Amino acid sequence: MSSTKWFAPMKMVLPIILGAAIYAFGLLYFIIPNQLMEGGVTGITVLLNYAFAIPPALSTLLLNIPLFLIGWKILGGKQMIYTGVGIASLTLFLWLFEKMIHAGWITPFQTERDYILASLYAGVTLGAGLGIVFRFGGTTGGSDIIARICNRKFGWSMGQVILGIDIIIIGASLFFIPRERILYTFVAVFISSKVIDFIQEGAYAAKAFTIISDHAPEIADLITVEMERGVTLIPAIGAYSKQAKHMAYCVVARHEIRRLNEIVKSIDPRAFVIINDVHDVLGEGFKET
Repeated sequence: MSSTKWFAPMKMVLPIILGAAIYAFGLLYFIIPNQLMEGGVTGITVLLNYAFAIPPALSTLLLNIPLFLIGWKILGGKQMIYTGVGIASLTLFLWLFEKMIHAGWITPFQTERDYILASLYAGVTLGAGLGIVFRFGGTTGGSDIIARICNRKFGWSMGQVILGIDIIIIGASLFFIPRERILYTFVAVFISSKVIDFIQEGAYAAKAFTIISDHAPEIADLITVEMERGVTLIPAIGAYSKQAKHMAYCVVARHEIRRLNEIVKSIDPRAFVIINDVHDVLGEGFKET
């Protein structure tokens, strides 16, 4: 296979490996030392570590192998390839970081009073790791596989399945860790979800303008000349007036919002303007593909 053919899959695999490494680090550096929790099958590995001192790497591998094989049979190999990479990478880095901690090369962040700090950093670290893994088409296995199977077989919502599993696992943790740690866990889970969304949607956020005006062509021309941004004119008909007109659609960076508003108002102060958030913009003037 030529180097070009190898390059495409490696662009997906390497970030998944990196994300799994960050996730494993957050689990061993912030979560377990402070007796916090995590959802999904990873939460089961944390509970097994608290209750029976089973190494997270071992339980992660043993729990995910049957799930992976079932998922491969039901969902197909194509969907499971990058999940396999995520599971293998997570297991490897959990084992590696645990060895480094036992050898004294890494000292976990353990606190007896500042749990909010531990929760915040746990959320950021776990969210960053999972966000990278998800962004490049992988998963770390566990409840994601169960959710996909339930969605394929029964039509259940993946989000609801994952939420149900998380509630059961975090609820079961009440038998092993203090209740206040559960509350700190919710802080970590909330921060993690926000970081995952941020990474998946793209760090580069922009604004999309939909401009409805009788002078849309003139507005489009001025935006093109003064801001050097592309504008699309979309034919439209007013529902009340039944008159044909145009809508102008344009995407700009956040720092250009004020300037575009000024251009619109200078031509048509009565223009109807809709502004939407957009993420991960590709193309000329933004991020190149």
